[in-house]
Amino acid sequence: NLTFHGLFIRGVRTMPKANIPEKGAIVQRDMETYLIHPHIPGGFVEPKLLRKIADVAEKYGAKYLKLTGAQRIAIIGLQEKDLDNIWAEFEDRQRAIGLTVRSIQICPGTRSCKKAKQDSPGLGFALDKEFYGKPAPAKFKMGISGCSNCCSDSWMKDLGFFGTDEGFTAVAGGKGGGTAKVGREIATGLSEEQAIALARKVIAFYRENGKAPERLGGTIERVGFENFKKAVL
Repeated sequence: NLTFHGLFIRGVRTMPKANIPEKGAIVQRDMETYLIHPHIPGGFVEPKLLRKIADVAEKYGAKYLKLTGAQRIAIIGLQEKDLDNIWAEFEDRQRAIGLTVRSIQICPGTRSCKKAKQDSPGLGFALDKEFYGKPAPAKFKMGISGCSNCCSDSWMKDLGFFGTDEGFTAVAGGKGGGTAKVGREIATGLSEEQAIALARKVIAFYRENGKAPERLGGTIERVGFENFKKAVL
């Protein structure tokens, strides 16, 4: 019987399984199997990796695959004993769950979209390379959009950028979830290099001032928006 304190199996109590952050594994509703999601920066995936994900899912008896809102492909229903072997199948073994900088949402930008004003993948890939999986007081999400349509939900991220004719506009403090918040504008007309430099300052500020489990928006509210802007600009 499943109890509040754990699982009783033939009179022996064992605790339910939990997430395994070092293996990028999230325990599922059955409290027995796990989910992982190979790193796919911005959701830009080559056919070779798609084939590998499908092959791995079949080889290790995954229940199903799921395209996620974070532009990843989750492999769901895996056994704990297989996790190390599964990760060994992939060339890129980076993983980020828990209190880290998460996968960055990125739209196609000027590389293909007729409405885009800026090269959002260029900025997004640079931010991914520098920050993905790095520690933070709580989960930290970024969204990079090529225009003000914000297809990468830039306003709903801890830190977001979107393209205009003048460059990138930066917004901070947004989040989704049960207590959703819309971010606030902090800078406009940024070049890619300036946007990266601002991201470094924002994340450094959050690491110095954030108190888990508050997201960046909560930290900004606590210290004051003007104090936050003064520190990062």
